[in-house]
Amino acid sequence: MTQLLYQTDSYLQSFTASVTAMDEEQHAVLLDRSAFYPGGGGQPCDYGSLASGAAVFPVVKCKKAGDQVLHFIDAAAPLPPVGAAIQAQIDWPRRYQLMRTHTAMHVLCGVIFRDYGASVTGGDMDPLAGRMDFEFETMHKDLVEKIEQASNQEIAAARPVRVQILPRQTAFEIPDLIRTKINLLPPGISEVRVVEIVGLDLQADGGTHVNNTSEVGAIRVVDYKSKGKINKRIYVEVSARV
Repeated sequence: MTQLLYQTDSYLQSFTASVTAMDEEQHAVLLDRSAFYPGGGGQPCDYGSLASGAAVFPVVKCKKAGDQVLHFIDAAAPLPPVGAAIQAQIDWPRRYQLMRTHTAMHVLCGVIFRDYGASVTGGDMDPLAGRMDFEFETMHKDLVEKIEQASNQEIAAARPVRVQILPRQTAFEIPDLIRTKINLLPPGISEVRVVEIVGLDLQADGGTHVNNTSEVGAIRVVDYKSKGKINKRIYVEVSARV
């Protein structure tokens, strides 16, 4: 299995690893350890590079393959051989924008759950932009403005963001751990990673986050739409960090 370094340190920008296998058909390699986020939960995968000696192998995509992470190498480059010692580098500016965005989405989710009791029905994000769907019957300008204002108050409160990996039984004793309408956690997992915005939000999550809400910047709601009778979509952008 691949040791998932990003699960305990979202700020790890570079790391050493060894190539454990090659997938020539997909032009990808497996590593014994990786800080590359493979995508999931609405957060896109990381990009970056692997280097072995003077050779550099651009990583253009990552994805989970069972308990391992496939690192897809640019088609114009060869694959590093099995056993090669690797120095890996994350595309940090992009990763950090995604960390800020993902935490912003959790702030939004926390505010809406706290103030309106609405569950999440879907979501997606790009660097500094995202959308979330919620169980709302009605959505209007005044409500959206209140949600935006409350979200930015929570960001400005500089709340710490904590990550824990808990035994499954312990995790599921936490009230409202699953904030999505459908429980997306695989039934067979023995541990659950939880992300807490202290004083606001606590939920199961596998993505990368900043250490404090003050790093997010600010949320701006740029649009909202009805996606069904009880399904409303909110689009947000995240400002440059101040």
